[in-house]
Amino acid sequence: MDLYERPCDPKRPVICFDERPCQLIGDAIIPMPIKPGSPEKEHYEYVRNGTCCIFLAFEPRTGKRMVRVKERRTKADYADFMKNLC
Repeated sequence: MDLYERPCDPKRPVICFDERPCQLIGDAIIPMPIKPGSPEKEHYEYVRNGTCCIFLAFEPRTGKRMVRVKERRTKADYADFMKNLC
């Protein structure tokens, strides 16, 4: 936590990075419209429409962020994202 308490230094920014695989899912049946006063109902069945990977970098001191969504996570995708951080 000491790292986040240091003064802001443009030559040595603090950057948080994360990546996440995601499933792209859709409805298997057409959802029925919700009636006023009735809770939303969801069916457990779904259609898998593939996957993607989300890359995110965030600089807490400045509030800057960078997000990229890729169809897959390869070494080249990872390296390209890291290269674009500079």
